[in-house]
Amino acid sequence: MERSHPPAFWHCSTPNSPPDEFVRAVQRYAPTGGRRLATLLWNRNQRDLSDLRGFLDADYYQPTPATAFGAELQQAIARLQQAIAHQEPLAIWGDFDADGVTATSVLWEGLGQFFHRGPDSPQLSYYIPNRLTESHGLNRPGIERLAAAGIRLIVTCDTGSTNLDEIQYAAELGVDIIVTDHHTLLPQRPPVTALINPRNFPADHPLYHLSGVAVAYKLVEALYAAQPEIPQQPLESLLDLVAIGLIADLVELRGDCRYLAQRGLVQLRRQLETPTHPGVKELLLACKRHGDRPTDISFGIGPRINAVSRIYGDASFCVELLTSRDGDRSRQLAQQANDANDRRKEVQQRVLQSVQRQLQQTDLSTTSVIVLSDPQWDVGVLGLVAGQIASDWGRPTLLLCEDPLGDPPLARGSARSVAGLDLYELVNSQSHLLHRFGGHPFAAGLSLPLENLPLLREALNQQLLQRLGRVGGIQPSLDYDLEVTVADLGQDLFAELKCLEPCGMGNPVPRLLLRQCQFEGAYHQKLQVKGHKLQYLITHFQLQDASCDRGFPGTWWGHYQDELPANPCDVIVELDVNTNSKTSYKIPKYQVRLIDVRPSGESTASEIVLPDFSQPSGDPISTEALAETSQQTWLTLIGIAKYLSRTGEPRPRRVIQEKLGIGDRPLEIGLNRLGHLGFSVHYPSPEDIAITAISGDWGDRHLESLAQPFLDAVCEEQFRQRHRQQERAT
Repeated sequence: MERSHPPAFWHCSTPNSPPDEFVRAVQRYAPTGGRRLATLLWNRNQRDLSDLRGFLDADYYQPTPATAFGAELQQAIARLQQAIAHQEPLAIWGDFDADGVTATSVLWEGLGQFFHRGPDSPQLSYYIPNRLTESHGLNRPGIERLAAAGIRLIVTCDTGSTNLDEIQYAAELGVDIIVTDHHTLLPQRPPVTALINPRNFPADHPLYHLSGVAVAYKLVEALYAAQPEIPQQPLESLLDLVAIGLIADLVELRGDCRYLAQRGLVQLRRQLETPTHPGVKELLLACKRHGDRPTDISFGIGPRINAVSRIYGDASFCVELLTSRDGDRSRQLAQQANDANDRRKEVQQRVLQSVQRQLQQTDLSTTSVIVLSDPQWDVGVLGLVAGQIASDWGRPTLLLCEDPLGDPPLARGSARSVAGLDLYELVNSQSHLLHRFGGHPFAAGLSLPLENLPLLREALNQQLLQRLGRVGGIQPSLDYDLEVTVADLGQDLFAELKCLEPCGMGNPVPRLLLRQCQFEGAYHQKLQVKGHKLQYLITHFQLQDASCDRGFPGTWWGHYQDELPANPCDVIVELDVNTNSKTSYKIPKYQVRLIDVRPSGESTASEIVLPDFSQPSGDPISTEALAETSQQTWLTLIGIAKYLSRTGEPRPRRVIQEKLGIGDRPLEIGLNRLGHLGFSVHYPSPEDIAITAISGDWGDRHLESLAQPFLDAVCEEQFRQRHRQQERAT
């Protein structure tokens, strides 16, 4: 079976069995079974029995009050109460993605309980930048227009923490700013009325991972508490909007993030029968979802909201879509969002095919950073395509649209990274070549003079070559959680795994490994979207193994039936419900979604079975001893990372390898896994390595499960070394 990109490295992310006491505790809450759920929870470091019930059932979770934001929140509420008392006009400044749009909608409805929104002399308005002509965040022209309209108070959502120049400009115009945001903070607090940002909390705080919409909700919660006699709309009625923004923004669903998403999904389910937000109901109908799964947001509602700005630029009507009480108007706007999403898919597919054609002409053996450009590419989808290419090829990817007729001629686009590589630092090292740049370690947007594009491509590749000490990418890795058989698939397993929902960052959808399988009855379809050139390819099949007589239905998106191997194979799948089935809401139709497939017996380092060769003395090579040594090596690497992060001093690669007793490949994998723990690895020179902590929350993670690829690589290297020693001895 041919592959268009390097095969993924498979490894089990749940290597340890939980204690029986923990299994029994989980079984009290599991609808069926419980041992597999306990294994997942244990290996995802959800081990505190006192927190277990609250994790699985939101009714037993104690949410953190908004007052935890302290003095900043008090200052914000005081300024809002002043505006309410004096009937000051107020503007909400949002953002154009799903988190920003839902955050704007939450403030529009929540603050709308206190400020007049009618057509006659409205006190409340909102402003969302245009994705295609403006950037994220505050900008001077927008602030100037609001000030000219008499606005003296702006409340941001999902943006604003780093806009120092714009905040200063607003102050010069007599405009106060309350920032609600969740993005990275500057070392110095900006001169705003209030800065409500959960990044001020320690990384283990239950509010730390709030997205923009959740921070906006906390501000409304506090205002409701400060003046409870005014609001007529229940605070909880906003939670479906909160869930949409939280899940669409891919924040880690821990602590209050998980609680709000759980509560929000309950509110989302109600929209089909008793809609408080008709537009949300129409979006669910458009994507044929029922609102009871987080995937209804991540694969349904979220992409439709995001598509509006990607295609039209202006996402302002999405706020009306989410908040209007007019059913006919909501239906019309939902259709526009749905059309935008169909158009987005069509454009994304066209750009992806164009990128792939360029990749065929690129020598990837000499390329560490993929930098491609074309004047015909649509800027709105470049981030999506760059993410797919980076994931497939294990290389940071920059995709840019050329504008040779601009003044000056520019290239503008998006960049996406791979785990363990700080994209922001890499691109920012060439800031002298750039026009504008912003982002974080995993994603960024940029523009640069067109004439600098070849220089940037060469400089980034040279920079990464110096850091990695070699040319090429990082092998894509694919985690699986449990090994099962076809007989295990179905309602009971689905119900057990569903207890983990809502899944997302930090709590991914469980993936299942099945061995020695065969595909029967395979056929593919090409599905045409009405009115569009977009065409989907999907292969249907029945998955079979020796565990039962009947096959289990499955799908493989984007592949032809002849890409399925005819011989026995191993597969990684996700268990799901067929949401397109007309009966799936009342009578669920379970199926698997194929993630990856390979011939049976094609092992990776994580699955190598070590033979029992004997030393000349007759002593066998102990796999337990190898495992123990590799774990100690991992702990030593963690200690080195902490030390280098604390001191800020680089160390020669040779010295680190000697300290660990490992070669190039295990070290490369180990440094990659440090990226999953919140460390950033730097290469001041080809010989030196420096490490810094970028997230601060690595201490709470389950180190062994994250380290599994490293442990496997060390075991494999040690085994081969011992085996070579035996061969020489005999």
